[in-house]
Amino acid sequence: MFTRTVEVTTKSGKAKELSNTINDKVLPILKKQAGFVDETLLVSDTEPNRVLAISFWNTKEDAERYHQEQYPAIREMIRPLLDADPVVRTFNVDTSTTHKIAATKAA
Repeated sequence: MFTRTVEVTTKSGKAKELSNTINDKVLPILKKQAGFVDETLLVSDTEPNRVLAISFWNTKEDAERYHQEQYPAIREMIRPLLDADPVVRTFNVDTSTTHKIAATKAA
């Protein structure tokens, strides 16, 4: 499994509007993407304008296809709510109890 994180800083007071946009407009797009598994949206409790979106994908290729084909339009959709450009990072999922992935054990 593979994950993309998108960290953003919203304009003051816009985190809730960003959350609503992600839930109402972005999630329906994600759910149609090949290999999409799950999305988790986190809003900082100490910095209310900081939001982290974590999407889970079956493979790195699925995530990269989404990033090339759909993400540019989504970035433009949320840009008016942001204070700076989103920071995208990618990771291999090592362990997830929700997705029933166990850490690989050393031989």
